[in-house]
Amino acid sequence: MTTWLSSPAHQRWLEAETDRLLTFSHGTPVPDGFGWAGPDGTVDRSRATELWITCRMTHSHALGTLLGRPASGPLVDHGLAALAGPLQDQVHGGWFAAVGPDGPTDTTKGAYPHAFVVLAAASATLAGRAGARELLDRALAVSQDRFWDEDAGMVVESWDRTFTACEEYRGVNATMHTVEAYLVAADATGDRLWLDRAARMTGRVVDGFARDHRWRIPEHFDTAWRPVLDHNADEPAHPFRPFGATVGHWFEWARLTLHLRASLVAQGDEVPAWMLQAPQELVEAGVREGWGADGHPGFVYTVDWDGRPVVTQRMHWVLCEAIAAVSALHAVTGDERYAAWYQQWWEHAAHRFIDHERGSWHHETDPDGRPATGTWAGKPDVYHALQATLLPRLPLAPGLAAGLAHGLLR
Repeated sequence: MTTWLSSPAHQRWLEAETDRLLTFSHGTPVPDGFGWAGPDGTVDRSRATELWITCRMTHSHALGTLLGRPASGPLVDHGLAALAGPLQDQVHGGWFAAVGPDGPTDTTKGAYPHAFVVLAAASATLAGRAGARELLDRALAVSQDRFWDEDAGMVVESWDRTFTACEEYRGVNATMHTVEAYLVAADATGDRLWLDRAARMTGRVVDGFARDHRWRIPEHFDTAWRPVLDHNADEPAHPFRPFGATVGHWFEWARLTLHLRASLVAQGDEVPAWMLQAPQELVEAGVREGWGADGHPGFVYTVDWDGRPVVTQRMHWVLCEAIAAVSALHAVTGDERYAAWYQQWWEHAAHRFIDHERGSWHHETDPDGRPATGTWAGKPDVYHALQATLLPRLPLAPGLAAGLAHGLLR
């Protein structure tokens, strides 16, 4: 049976949206990487060049290259050159969080942006770009030596420039993106180690922390991985460490768990029941506590530990991850509720988030659907939206880049 989700017309629309997003970002390269795009796609030159944006754009154009889009190849190479040049710390190893014309502006070495170095290098490796595998090997070595905590089965958060002082904070956001990166690294290298480590992290977060807190995943922890539930209560809309539970991450963890599950099955492993049950619980919780929780359409950003909305601004990435999660669940279960939500949320995206005049998506809106800048100004990158257009057209395993490399795009 052909649903709206799998209809040829919708598949063509997704392809057109993929190309629209890639085209929007053609103007964002700067000498030391990729810049922060404003509302019209013009780079905001008052901002430093950030590692996470450069990596996410390099990854995005690696996917574009695998799609056969000629303009993407040189942009991947540009990103790889930045990661091998101005963004890399040639003295102490790792990568700077941000650089400017006169050198580093933020020398912190964080697990979050370093995960994106792995992601960018792995995707570029699968796209066959020169120098990508060497970069991937360096990035995995840094991840292994500096961020991986074998005893905890998780990653530490951040270091100073010299990798001497480690921050006394642990975060699930950095862990989540390390899971994402390790899944792609497993595809790119064929090394089972990265898949196993992704499984350890996912099990601890999804079958542990999430289940223990009624699917409201704690984001912030101390060094012993004890939840710190009041972290940033005085700055609830923090862009990377908001107070409370972040609804979008429930969807993102649900999707990553399903990717992991499919990857393990492809290896011939028996998978535990929680790998299907927990994603369904997370998505149900996200819909129940996130969608329209303040009386307006759309997903609120965060909720407190009783499920009440805290920050009610709408973030485009939350909607993108919700779309991707229900697409994945529909692929696994065939449950038509997920297909119905998928259609509803794409229609919401088309009316509230997709900027049909200037390109890309508004990264933030207020509850009434008006573009806002409380947490995210401009349109920094296209990573979340681009993936939302590709994930429904590919199997859950291998990952995005490997699926495209193997010609599995629907």
